[in-house]
Amino acid sequence: METKEKIRIAAVGDIHVKETDKGKWTAYFQDISKQADVLAICGDLTDTGDETEAEILCDELKACTIPVVAVLGNHDYEKSRHKLIRQLLQKAGVHILDGEAVVINGVGFAGVKGFGGGFDRYMLSMFGEGAMKAFVQEAVDEALHLDRALAKLEQEHKAMPTIAIMHYAPIQETIQGEPEAIFPFLGSSRLAEPLSRRKVTAAFHGHAHAGMLKGHTADGISIYNVALPILYKEGYTGGYYILEV
Repeated sequence: METKEKIRIAAVGDIHVKETDKGKWTAYFQDISKQADVLAICGDLTDTGDETEAEILCDELKACTIPVVAVLGNHDYEKSRHKLIRQLLQKAGVHILDGEAVVINGVGFAGVKGFGGGFDRYMLSMFGEGAMKAFVQEAVDEALHLDRALAKLEQEHKAMPTIAIMHYAPIQETIQGEPEAIFPFLGSSRLAEPLSRRKVTAAFHGHAHAGMLKGHTADGISIYNVALPILYKEGYTGGYYILEV
């Protein structure tokens, strides 16, 4: 595939498609297709994790003429139908990443849902009750899956720009504005470790509707919280953020 000098990535999260949304997103996806080369959707594609909502989204995505890469979010898991939602979207041509990687237009994308666990010195540790250990283990596993996907891109496509997409936040900076009491449920610093280790170009996430659009890891990697409510709050009236790489 021929690589363009600059690839425009449109990113958004938390679109929460409902059963009543038929026809609502057609113009949205048409507009994105004119403005970008790839669309990244950072979880919560559906509102209640129902396959009917995923079917509506698949119909709406017929208006999207550029490649779409996505991860699932916690809402997509609500009814334990996430596997069916994934299958429906894959059948519609969406690259759903869950510890996998894909190369589109000369850019590598690696994605996971991610999980909570807290940030920096307040990050939860693997200690105490079994339920607490299981909670922390989920965050560890998600970070490992992301690292493996990024490592595959690193090994097979050296010097290629790489973008990580996830639902949960990898840094605390982009969730500022949310109640501090729920920070441990909005993301985990464990997700930032593979970003730095593999030197990604940038990362997108959603989930924190009242957070901040832009932040950085300790070593300067740009992190974008592209939850739809934040994009609207920041004046992105089109409902998506464009990053050129």
